[in-house]
This record gives sequence, C-alpha cells and structure tokens, in this order.
Amino acid sequence: MLKSIDPLLTGQMLALLSDMGHGDEVVIADANFPVASLGPTVIQLPGTSATDVLRAVLSVLPLDDFVEAPAAAMDAPGERPAIYPEFEAALQEAEGRVVTMEPVDRFAFYDRAKSAFAIFATGERRLYANIILKKGVLRA
Repeated sequence: MLKSIDPLLTGQMLALLSDMGHGDEVVIADANFPVASLGPTVIQLPGTSATDVLRAVLSVLPLDDFVEAPAAAMDAPGERPAIYPEFEAALQEAEGRVVTMEPVDRFAFYDRAKSAFAIFATGERRLYANIILKKGVLRA
C-alpha cells in the first residue's frame, strides 16, 4: 500500500499510466467488453465498477487539455447510457472543470480501443459503461 494512491491502482496499472505519453489513450471497460480480441495490454479488475476505476485512474492521470474532448464514452443506440452522469461527475471532480465527453458509436469505440495503450477490464455490469481517456501533460 502507498500513501495517497488509490488501492485499486495496482503496480502494473501505475506503470502503464506512467509510461503513457501525451495523447495516448487508456480504456476503462465494462464486463461485456471484448477485451481479449482487441490487442492492447489488458489489466483484469474483476469485482470493480467502471466508475470506481475511473476515479482511481483520474486521481493520477492528467487529461489532455489541448483537445476538445479528452474523454469518449460508448454510446447506446436510441438512448443516453445511464452511467454518463457518473462519468461526467468524476471527470469534472478530477479536473476541477467541465470536461467534454464525446459519445462514440459502439463499433467506432471498438476500433479506437484497438489502438489504446491499455484496457482496464472491470467487473462493471451496467451496459455501455466504457470510457476512453486521453492523457495530457503536467505543467510546471
């Protein structure tokens, strides 16, 4: 255990997040997401919620402020996913500002996830509980 580090963040997760460069993306995926077939490194986090993992990741990962939407969430056909308000609240809380979250069609989301730096596979059972975060920079 480390002081001031969320206990959900494993050493492997911290190493991956640290190794990411500006503009690299990480996916936080629900239990239904096809993690094994997409290609990036997968960290399994069974029994965790997407929102808990999102908050933990955002406690150490700066979001890109050079782009309009540093977060992208999987969109549901014909409805707004119920998890969106929780995603938006976590983003705003972590950044201290309103963060634009782009809704992305399921298949376009899968394509984008293929080029992600890593996927954190949660045990989240809510549908469409998938989000991509784009890493930003730390300013002096």
